[in-house]
Amino acid sequence: MTGDAVKLEDLTINSMDDLINAIQKFGFLPFFTNSIEGFSIEEHVTQGCWYNTVDGSWPVWEWKGPVIRQTGCAYGKFFGKKACYISSEWFPDFANYRRDGYDFDARFDDGLVPLKDKQLYDLIESHAPILSKELKKRGDYRKGGVKGFDTMITRLQSQCYVLVNDFVYLKNKNGESYGWGVAEYTTPEVLMGKAFTSAVYRRSPEESYERLMEHFIRLFPHQDETTLKKFLK
Repeated sequence: MTGDAVKLEDLTINSMDDLINAIQKFGFLPFFTNSIEGFSIEEHVTQGCWYNTVDGSWPVWEWKGPVIRQTGCAYGKFFGKKACYISSEWFPDFANYRRDGYDFDARFDDGLVPLKDKQLYDLIESHAPILSKELKKRGDYRKGGVKGFDTMITRLQSQCYVLVNDFVYLKNKNGESYGWGVAEYTTPEVLMGKAFTSAVYRRSPEESYERLMEHFIRLFPHQDETTLKKFLK
């Protein structure tokens, strides 16, 4: 099972391959420090890969798009409104648990989704993958328009209905990339296809939760289970 042979405390991320191997190995890898000590890229990446003082680059940030493309993993704000990679092996169970077994339309029909969330989700679903700037333009999520975009897009990610598909760098008139990558959004159904849709509701949400807890206990055998439960929630 993922995570058995190598312990997280032994992890060092010194290249994009190291990061990819860690995601595949442990199944879950948050970007930033959190309530579980040692469970983040931030705590294991070498300084030169977090920020390179020689050329002013931020390698681990620039790897995000390529890692998503190469592995087909899920990337989004899943824990405490902070970003995390989840491998394609573990994401169906995680999504099933966070969705509580609902596809989006069924969740809305049962009155569990605000109308504004549905309007945003429908825009993403019908245009996926779509850059955040185009999404904001189409939905009028700008000054004087519809408010609450950041809150809604984060909630849709936390519920596993929306993922980051890629990060796209804008180019100047000379064709040179500049600035930070712009998030491109999609749904798991579009990004992962049948591998996801055939697996996400295979178990009950309760069964998926038990599998997740067993996995986290294997990863953190000395961690208080209350902390693990709170983290997964």
